[in-house]
Amino acid sequence: MNRLVLAAALLALASVPGAADDQALLKDAQSHFKPIPSIVPAVKDNAVTHDKVELGKMLFFDPRLSSSHLISCNTCHNLAMGGDDNLETSIGHGWTKGPRNAPTALNAVFNKAQFWDGRAADLKAQAKGPIQAGVEMNSTPAAVEETLRSLPTYVTKFKAAFPNEAQPVTFDNLAKAIEAFEATLITPASRFDQFLEGNVAALTPQEKEGLRLFMDKGCVACHQGVNIGGEEYYPFGVVEKPGATILPAKDRGRFEVTKTADADYVFRAGPLRNIALTAPYFHSGKVWDLKQAVAIMATSQLGEKLSDKEVDAITAFLGTLTGEQPRVELPVLPANTDKTPLPK
Repeated sequence: MNRLVLAAALLALASVPGAADDQALLKDAQSHFKPIPSIVPAVKDNAVTHDKVELGKMLFFDPRLSSSHLISCNTCHNLAMGGDDNLETSIGHGWTKGPRNAPTALNAVFNKAQFWDGRAADLKAQAKGPIQAGVEMNSTPAAVEETLRSLPTYVTKFKAAFPNEAQPVTFDNLAKAIEAFEATLITPASRFDQFLEGNVAALTPQEKEGLRLFMDKGCVACHQGVNIGGEEYYPFGVVEKPGATILPAKDRGRFEVTKTADADYVFRAGPLRNIALTAPYFHSGKVWDLKQAVAIMATSQLGEKLSDKEVDAITAFLGTLTGEQPRVELPVLPANTDKTPLPK
């Protein structure tokens, strides 16, 4: 009986127009991509506890981590705008313009490393960088610790998040708390995730064609896995280097980290989750149109001259990578005390 039921089901499936093609496309996609999990992922050497996440959320939104008391993590990684600031390059301390486009904080926990050049191994290391960078928050670990220790609410929150530590209010623990919060900033249940989980009707015919082209043309060689990228480093301009506007000669990418010739103009493959929300594109932030970005990548990385129809299809597929945005309740930050350092 079971065999008869199975045979009938297979016959019914085969009679649906395009059903076999859909299943083949699904199987191929599942070999390259994974859906975003619906639960918060673990991070190395840092338990993601409720107390730590709540503290990290406060710190993420607190501009007093900057010397001016104007710039918070959320300034450049705005959670209401796809996890970045939608600028070519971020504006930092003293209205200084940063050198690179701000990557999204959403799903960053799934990246192999952080920053375009991968100089931070994890979100803990990444959290420390902008706070100390002169063109960003322009502060120091000592100044941040002094500010946090001047606020009784933070002292209590750090003790709860890091129990049994003689002095829990430290710059290292700040980074761990921010990492724990950022680990919760995931965007599951995109239409592409629903497709990967077996709902082939979640994508339109054009989006399915875009997915097929994305795999067949070779985009998947660099953009794969859970975050559809973010896993490895590649030269920008494998086949043909784009112009100096898009690939500034002064920014040599990962070379500045490794000082090796084979890392010249090498960057981490950008994760494509929520890409429709995070214009402008590339490390230079010079391309505002997603269709243009697709065409540039095809030419520079694959040596392909895509037709307008192909560009439209791939762009339509990329639109299916927008997931459910994290619902974050804004924290109430503690008021300054007479011991809180003044802004500079």
